[in-house]
Amino acid sequence: MRINGRRRRAVVFIVLGAVLAALAAAFNIGWILLNWREGALLIVGVFLFPLIVAGLVLNTVFLVREIRRNEQHNAFINAVTHELKTPVASIRLYLEMLQSRPIGAEQSQEFYRVMLADSDRLLATVEQILRTGRTGHALRSIEQQSIALPELAAACIALVVGRYGLAADVIQLQVEEGAARAVVAGDADELRAALSNLLDNAVKYSGRSAQPLRVEVRLQGEDPKYWTVRVRDNGVGIAAPELKAIFKRFYRVPNQAVPVSGTGLGLFIVRSVVRRHGGRVAAESHGLGQGSTFIVQLPRATA
Repeated sequence: MRINGRRRRAVVFIVLGAVLAALAAAFNIGWILLNWREGALLIVGVFLFPLIVAGLVLNTVFLVREIRRNEQHNAFINAVTHELKTPVASIRLYLEMLQSRPIGAEQSQEFYRVMLADSDRLLATVEQILRTGRTGHALRSIEQQSIALPELAAACIALVVGRYGLAADVIQLQVEEGAARAVVAGDADELRAALSNLLDNAVKYSGRSAQPLRVEVRLQGEDPKYWTVRVRDNGVGIAAPELKAIFKRFYRVPNQAVPVSGTGLGLFIVRSVVRRHGGRVAAESHGLGQGSTFIVQLPRATA
């Protein structure tokens, strides 16, 4: 209801700006026609008119942007609140059950497993928020070290497979000829977080698809300056207008048929980390239901 109210206010201000621009044009043109003999005033009016219209247009644009930004912030706060409260409530429930009555060893182990998984989820959310603040500082120095991409990709795959309890062959790593010794220079923790976010998204959004879950990570070295990492899934896909917007902070694809939990920070972190390492990232998709591919290119490490 709050978002709909803001949208209505945005429409009101847009219409108001258009009406004011039209009135300014009408009065200015009428004034010119009535006072065409006054040369000096005519020149002033000719220069003043576009300034008034430009001011009205800029005011409307900034107002709409501010309303959209507020909507994204509210959506982010709601998402983070959900991501934080849900595991905390789950952990508390299981602890109360353990405290209230005797429970068998097998069931206790299952409770502990669930609580550990919820703790990992809670920790991942906190780390993602903190990492967003760190990656937002463009001047922050990067701890340079040589990183082997095949080993990094394998570690990230093992992390995501364990997090979601997947079969070992669900996420497949393919290293093309020439990329087996791919090495980049940068911060291992940041690059691990970026690739893990891509894999995490691939699993979450592929899980909403009717097809069996399948994620492919491919390392390529066809570019002489960059190593390329492609993460492809067979999930819900991405509409063409959303391909660039998904990397913005707090942005989440609207009107999803099946909502997916998240904070809207994962792809923003990916883009920030890759750019800070001198690379580039892009997304490809043939449309909804056709899966998606994320391409990360990182500069090759020099000797």
